[in-house]
Amino acid sequence: MMMPAYAQKMKDEMRDELTRNILPFWMHKTIDSESGGFVGQIDGRGNVVKGAPKGGVLNARILWTFSAAFNTLSDPACMNMANYSMNYSLNHFFDNEYEGTYWKIGYNGNPTDTKKQIYSQAFFIYALSEYFKATGDEQSLIKAIDLFRLIEEKSFDNRLNGYFEAYSRDWQLLDDLRLSDKDANEKKTTNTHLHILEAYTNLYRVWKDKQLEEKLMNLTNLFLDRIIDPVSHHLLLFFDEEWHSRSKLISYGHDIEASWLVYEAATALNNKQLIAKAKDSCTLLAKASLEGLQPDGSLIYERDDSEGIFDTDRHWWPQAETVVGLVNLYGMTADETWLKQAAQCWDYISNNLIDKENGEWYWSIRNGKPNLGEDKAGFWKCPYHNARACLEIIKRL
Repeated sequence: MMMPAYAQKMKDEMRDELTRNILPFWMHKTIDSESGGFVGQIDGRGNVVKGAPKGGVLNARILWTFSAAFNTLSDPACMNMANYSMNYSLNHFFDNEYEGTYWKIGYNGNPTDTKKQIYSQAFFIYALSEYFKATGDEQSLIKAIDLFRLIEEKSFDNRLNGYFEAYSRDWQLLDDLRLSDKDANEKKTTNTHLHILEAYTNLYRVWKDKQLEEKLMNLTNLFLDRIIDPVSHHLLLFFDEEWHSRSKLISYGHDIEASWLVYEAATALNNKQLIAKAKDSCTLLAKASLEGLQPDGSLIYERDDSEGIFDTDRHWWPQAETVVGLVNLYGMTADETWLKQAAQCWDYISNNLIDKENGEWYWSIRNGKPNLGEDKAGFWKCPYHNARACLEIIKRL
């Protein structure tokens, strides 16, 4: 079947966006030439924030991005960046005494927040396994496997299933488990489980270990049986230890992101029964997320059913995930409606979110204008969502 012209246009434009904007921005504007590694923050107006701390999640995502870009594009410049990122991460984010990775280091590379957030450990597994795929470097695979075993030893709830959120440097469960101030302080969150799933899927691609297979199977079923609401088909986002839902928040971006990541986990496991189960559930999850889709092709951020409030900002990362999720929905259903919707969302991104003068994407569009009050690069603003969306479309189409 010949690819529709609008889909070919989207693929070509996303390749250009990746190679001429996103990757060059991170190559040329984020290197910390004074202290090594990458700068901790660039504000929404493009100014480097001197002395900003450096986040583990951001650095893991940079390592993943350039490793994945090399695996698709075979560009030596991407390999150089992946090597640079790998060396800095190994030397500064890994705790050689208590194992695992630090949450945050200072601008000079010294640890400033040594807590062990499981979300961050998962992102380093994701990055290290992608780097191994790019290089064949055994050390990176061993590091990824060590982190997998550490998560299973320290974080897995052997009694009630799932993973606890956050620990002290020496692996004592913390009272404050939150990723950020906006999150509920609960012992189990969908966000962390989603990125463990993503990390384990990537690790399983390069390391066909029986325990990993069992854990990935369990985690996939946990999403299908418990985390996806069987009534609304949205994700339930926060849980207590006993798996009681503790939030009425609907995150459209996480819904659409999970719809393709969960299906991808099932396909990586190559289990026909699980794939069929995931296809049904992820189709409904993707369609539920589109309650947030707007006539211009964009996806609003979230709604809070406890207060009847909508956050209508168009954040950069849900738009990127929407393009991938809709193309994945097209793949699951063979309904070209979803491919057309993906192209419409891409047009919205291209016309609104991409900073064509200064590079990268704006944090969000608020009231029709770029939100310059949030980071261009920082603890949570990274090249992972938008670069990954471009890479996925290049591969899938």
